[in-house]
Amino acid sequence: MLFNSYLFIFLYLPVVLITFFGLARISHSFAATWLALASIFFYGYWNSAYVILLMGSILCNYIFGLWISRITNNKHSTLKKNILIAGIFSNLVLLAYYKYTNFFVDSINSVTAYNWEISEIILPLGISFFTFTQIAFLIDTFQGKVKEYNFIHYILFVTYFPHLLAGPVLHHQEMMPQFRLQKNYVLNWENIATGLLLFTLGLSKKTLFADSFAPYSNAIFEAARQGQLLTIYEAWFGALSYTMQIYFDFSGYTDMALGIALMFNIILPVNFNSPYKATSIIEFWRRWHMTLSRYLRDYLYIPLGGNRLGKSRRYINLFITMLLGGLWHGAGWVFLIWGALHGFYLTVNHLWREKITAKITIPVPAWFSILFGGGITFIAVVVAWVVFRSHDLSHAATMFRAMSGMDYQSISFFDVTHGKLLPSTDLSGSFIAKLMFVSLIWIWFLPSSNNLKFKQGKLLRVWAQIVIVLTFLALSIDQFGSYSPFLYFQF
Repeated sequence: MLFNSYLFIFLYLPVVLITFFGLARISHSFAATWLALASIFFYGYWNSAYVILLMGSILCNYIFGLWISRITNNKHSTLKKNILIAGIFSNLVLLAYYKYTNFFVDSINSVTAYNWEISEIILPLGISFFTFTQIAFLIDTFQGKVKEYNFIHYILFVTYFPHLLAGPVLHHQEMMPQFRLQKNYVLNWENIATGLLLFTLGLSKKTLFADSFAPYSNAIFEAARQGQLLTIYEAWFGALSYTMQIYFDFSGYTDMALGIALMFNIILPVNFNSPYKATSIIEFWRRWHMTLSRYLRDYLYIPLGGNRLGKSRRYINLFITMLLGGLWHGAGWVFLIWGALHGFYLTVNHLWREKITAKITIPVPAWFSILFGGGITFIAVVVAWVVFRSHDLSHAATMFRAMSGMDYQSISFFDVTHGKLLPSTDLSGSFIAKLMFVSLIWIWFLPSSNNLKFKQGKLLRVWAQIVIVLTFLALSIDQFGSYSPFLYFQF
């Protein structure tokens, strides 16, 4: 079930919301149980067979967590550590089987004469998110940070439907305490209004922007994959189209997830904060998929040694972290290379700050730092997205040759019809060119939606916001004939 569907907006969400607050008047336990069951149904609507996988994962991790928490005697510290290792190993085996088996077999077959054949393994939606979430729970339990083990609250922590399929990656201390609060079981009209505002903004980003860029990025990348020669203009426009598509797709999902959660009085962690405004790659990763960056820092980079073992080891740890972060996004060499690129970017960024910036004594105007740093960062991110979007490394190389002008073609403009790249007399005045201009203005100059709030006060202002919500909701729903899943569902 998609957020951007009639079924979700007009049936599922209203029924779940109304029933939740209705049951909360009788019993908070009933309301929490209903929300947990509704979240499991939401997941199972895509493929009911994987509900067993999800619930098995939840039950096993909950038992591992209880087991770890009840070992308090220092004499059993080795046992406690072994249980943690067994729990983490079980989660990683599950993730590796579903997400990386096909990639491993294909890689073996490509470098050997052996033709190993296995049946295609379908990747369960959200497996990376609910697996990483539960690994963090086990580690935090081992470290004594977990204080609550209510099973219904644990199910909600893992399956809460706004975040289940595409994040944010949650920590137990951010979520489980919220399910205990009495006030969160009382209907809050201000939260409903703000949540609806966020949801509508996210829906608009997805349907009006991300889905509008998709045909153009798909057509240009597919043309390159088929060996069609592209002009520099076409190649860069394709790269920028995907850059905009994934931005508005992920930003839209994040806004919708936060908005839906807020309607239930639950506050999810901020996961997206205008990342294309970043003036360095370091800042970019503090703004893009913020909860994943935090997770990789806390549960991979720091355990590897962080920056405590010297500068050389710091850069190695940083590179390994980003390499595995790339592999987390998908089973393929392009994701590994994408992670390696960002590991390289971050290393260069830290060395620049250490060797160059720290030694500059002449005052540098703020506008120059923003323009220069922001420009280089944005181009670096676009280049990395080309690898991320490509089918394989050869596909990425074709795009890069076109972007660099090595595969020279005379400048022409294009249009997209039925997913094919076709000649056109003028793209500059077309809808997509105007949308690109509006999108660049949006990502660089408009404020982040994280501080968005329904403003109470003057009646005129309230009605103006209501009109805005209804207008954009209507415009978004009008595009539902071509709606598509969110990009991060596949990761």
